[in-house]
Amino acid sequence: SIEQDADVVMFLFRPEYYAAAENRHEVEGKAELIISKQRNGPTGVVPLFFHKAYTRFDSVVAEASGSNAAPAGGIRDGFGP
Repeated sequence: SIEQDADVVMFLFRPEYYAAAENRHEVEGKAELIISKQRNGPTGVVPLFFHKAYTRFDSVVAEASGSNAAPAGGIRDGFGP
């Protein structure tokens, strides 16, 4: 199975895609990289910002600071805020 063979299993989640039309503005641009399995490292959720016009994901830290730097210790446990 893929779980046995893979060293890393990750998923992208965009709540905006699944939200009801009247609630999309609340989650617009938000995304999560879910690290479900990482044989030699931590698992968790990394918050991201999604640029729909460019189909591009950026770190939330880089988006806030205007930099392209990766967040230090940006992985958090669990799902949601």
